[in-house]
This record gives sequence, C-alpha cells and structure tokens, in this order.
Amino acid sequence: MTARRKTVRRKQKPVSALARAIDVTVIISAIALIAYLVHRIDTVMVYEWHWAFLPEYILRWDEEQQAYAPNLLLNGLAMTFRLALWSMLIASIIGVVMGIMRTASGLFPRMISRLFVELVRNMPPVVFIFVFYFFISSQLVPLFGIDELSVKASPRTLAILEILLGPKELFSNIISGIICLALFEAAYITEIVRAGIKSIDRGQFEAGQSLGLSSIQVLRWVVLPQAIQRVIPPLAGQFITLIKDSSIVSLISIQELTFLAQEVAYSTQYVFEIWLFVAAVYFCICYALALIFGFLERRLAVFRT
Repeated sequence: MTARRKTVRRKQKPVSALARAIDVTVIISAIALIAYLVHRIDTVMVYEWHWAFLPEYILRWDEEQQAYAPNLLLNGLAMTFRLALWSMLIASIIGVVMGIMRTASGLFPRMISRLFVELVRNMPPVVFIFVFYFFISSQLVPLFGIDELSVKASPRTLAILEILLGPKELFSNIISGIICLALFEAAYITEIVRAGIKSIDRGQFEAGQSLGLSSIQVLRWVVLPQAIQRVIPPLAGQFITLIKDSSIVSLISIQELTFLAQEVAYSTQYVFEIWLFVAAVYFCICYALALIFGFLERRLAVFRT
C-alpha cells in the first residue's frame, strides 16, 4: 500500500510558477471585489449592519427545559440536510435502474428511460417542482395514507419519524418535496450511470459472455463493479448540487433553510444580513463536502492503482 501511494505521488506534476501567480491574482481580485462591494454599501447606501440579532434565530432559550434549543435557522438547516439525504438515496435508486435501462438492448426500456430523462431535463426546475408536487400531494399522498401517519402512528414511531423527516404536521409536504427532488435529480444520475456503463470496454461484456454468464450476470459481476468506481466522483458532485437545489422546494412551503430565512428577513427587515448568512452557510457546507469528496476520490484512485 505504501509503494502504491509513493507511485501515485510521483506521478503528480509540480505546480508551475505561472499557475501559482494566477491563483494569487485570482484570490487578490476576489478580496478586492468583496472590499469594493462592502465600501459601496457603506458609502452609497449608507447601510448600518445589524448582526447581533442572528444568534437568537439560530438558538433560543427554552424556559421549560432550561436549555438552549434550535431556532428557525438551525431547524431550517436540519430540514435541508433531511431533504438532501433522502432525495439522494431515492434518486440514486431510480437513477441506477434508469441508467441500466438506458443501456439495455431492448427498445422498450430504452424508450421509457429516455422519455423520463428528456422530460425532466427539458423542463424548468420550478415548473417541474410545481407540477409534480401538486400531483403527488393530491394523488400519491392520500393513496399511501401519509396524511394519516401522524394520527395512527405510535408515539415512539412518531418520535423516530420526526427525527428522520421533521415536524409531524408537515409529513405530507416533506415527503412530497423529497419525491419531487428525487425525481428531478434522478434524471441527471441516470445519465451519470449510463455514461459509466458505456465507459466500460466492450470486450468486458464479450469476455463475460464467453465464460457462459448471462447478460444480467455480466452486468452484475463484471460491468457494474467497474462502473460504480467511475461514477462515484460525479455522483458526489451531484449530491453537492442537490443541497443547493433543495432551496427550490421553499416555493412549495417546505420549511427548509431558504424558506425560514425568507420568513426571518421579512419579520426583521434585515435582508442583507440574513441572505449573506444563508449564502455563507451553503458555501461552507458545499465547500466542506467538496474537500471530503476530493479526499475520498484520491483515496479511491490509490486503491485502483
């Protein structure tokens, strides 16, 4: 393992002086732009910043428990994570199935998966969310009895569901939003999986079939293990994109970070502070995930070598 790591490190090219100079220039330019914007706000708009109110909307003092409890912004952030995790899980399942169908030899599965991908990718996200949200809320939610879940479930089950989904009175809205986001992201995951399968050399299929394996066995034991390693990096990027795309469901009154930040901005009238705070939160989360996934990708490259 140590020899492999050394081999990978030796292959990395040193950063040139020109590339470093370009990086430094970009960083200095970004800092200068931010400083200029702050200067314009202070001198032209004569805006007085108010940051002291933010902590009380992140944490609040609970008199009954005699302890701090999450307030609006922290609850909204927790809902954003719930939406992203559940949507990515469901989208990955749908995307893998559709991706395999996209590479099938039969015309019917390829038509179904192609129709799904083209329908989602060529429709504006806001329109897609509205159309499917109202359809899911009016048809699927009553069909599966989700509205009655908060009434018929036991207290212990409700406690677990509130941790996994959020407030019980919003179960139907949250589940509808999760399904909408999952369907939207599944179209892009489908293309990622299709590209991963197509990247496998055709000789791998022929070698598996020459050993007497069926098409399904070749796909399961030969193709998919190799394709999964190749699609993990773009899937990680899609998860980061999903965290940002989750703000779309604020349009259908799901109380995630963007929705609750809007409520706080309207009630306090501190618009700049709230949206700068929300932008910083999204940036920190997405950048941290990018660093983590980048590290995992490098580790995966080491194991492949």
